[in-house]
Amino acid sequence: MRDEGDLVLPPNAFDLRSAAFLFARNGSGGYDVRPSTRAFLSSVGDKISLGDDASARIALPFTFPYYSGRYTEAFLNSDGNVTFVSEDHASTDRNVARFLTGPPRVAPIFADLDPSKAGGVFRRTDGDALVITWCDVLEFDSASNRVNVQLRLASDGSIEFIYGGTVETSGAVVGVSPGETGIFSAVNISDASRTAIGGGSGAVGERFSVQPDFDFVAMARKFYQTHNDDFDQIVLFTNTRTTKAGTFAFEFTVANEVRGIGVPVFDSSRDFGSRGRLRSVVDMDRLSSYPQDPAQPFLGENNALSVLGQECGHRWLAYLEFRDGATSSTALLGRDEAHWSFFFDSDASHMEGNDIEDRGNGQFRTVGAVSRYSALDQYAMGLRAASEVPPMFLVTQVNSGGSASDAPRIGVDIRGTRKDVRIEDVVAAMGPRTPDSASSQKAFRQAWIYVVAQTRETSDDLNKLDRLRAAWETFFGESTSGRGTMAARLR
Repeated sequence: MRDEGDLVLPPNAFDLRSAAFLFARNGSGGYDVRPSTRAFLSSVGDKISLGDDASARIALPFTFPYYSGRYTEAFLNSDGNVTFVSEDHASTDRNVARFLTGPPRVAPIFADLDPSKAGGVFRRTDGDALVITWCDVLEFDSASNRVNVQLRLASDGSIEFIYGGTVETSGAVVGVSPGETGIFSAVNISDASRTAIGGGSGAVGERFSVQPDFDFVAMARKFYQTHNDDFDQIVLFTNTRTTKAGTFAFEFTVANEVRGIGVPVFDSSRDFGSRGRLRSVVDMDRLSSYPQDPAQPFLGENNALSVLGQECGHRWLAYLEFRDGATSSTALLGRDEAHWSFFFDSDASHMEGNDIEDRGNGQFRTVGAVSRYSALDQYAMGLRAASEVPPMFLVTQVNSGGSASDAPRIGVDIRGTRKDVRIEDVVAAMGPRTPDSASSQKAFRQAWIYVVAQTRETSDDLNKLDRLRAAWETFFGESTSGRGTMAARLR
């Protein structure tokens, strides 16, 4: 698929400093953007303790109407946004795809911010409104980019973004989103300082970046103009960078019907051009980042196939909690609470964790990594019944051996306490997987797309990609113990 100026979006410098905008409910169920005369409040209220990539649950002083929902609490996220229903503190790209397909979100400046380094996030009640301020917060990994932004949520459902004179960011998304959608009215928000801008029924906002970005919705819709709705997943490779620094590859889910795996049930596949089959999109970024040999390790313990295993596996994994006494525990989870903990004996899952050997007397060692989908993974994928998942364990009260969010690594000694976990504990926390393995899908199809920008593709590129595609079909079958199949062909 060739970029003709419709997929790779050009840089767009941030231009909302010392301005204010009102997002007002419209007759279509969404929001229009209008000018606001409100000034930045110097009294910001009480500081909320937030670190990098962190969230805090806050009670609202009123019931807040937002799109089709009504909320009495919200999640204040360090990255310049407030979400409803669920928190969002992942470290993946703060891009339009995540803005659209994540939880309902109000984003005065959805960017990679770190309030633990400077400034802070504050909350105050101002009459019939709640005011949240990101005051002099540094952008992550920057010593100079700072933001001063206020969000005002009023009891009547109106929303205002107020920007201070100092707002410097390398990239951000500004706007409102109902979540789990592909409908996006991309507008020039600064125009709203002069006249109202209609936002339609879906998300409305603007993406800012000092570098080009990629439009995943446009890519999917362009694909479905010439191909049938025959694919569960789209896997994207490019010859240009589509992820930001710190992100190698990522997946975002556009529809899910499975209960009991920790993923919300929703369907925005039609917004991406599918008629109902598409479930997720995987961005593997530049083809040149991967070795010629798909099985050659190059990213820690990972090779190209295991990276595919992890990103494609995010359609179901890894979000499972377990019942620990009277409460649910997230101790199985590590990085972004979307991968297995380094201290979980995940049987060397593609979803991280490790194969951990219990050497007795509180001593453990990692002996395997990123080799397969474990029995627990296969249960969540619908390939294995709960009765076929053997007991598991994780190491708790660790006093040496790294942190839960570490990437898998073989040969690490861990000292701690063994905690056994049964599949019954997982089901008690999550509910049973529905549909169960007897009726769930076992054969999956992917469309692999190579997006070419600026230069033309070469036969070497296409041959490399086809080697990886063919090896992946075999690798997926082996990784699922022969219980699942993956067809990565257009025909």
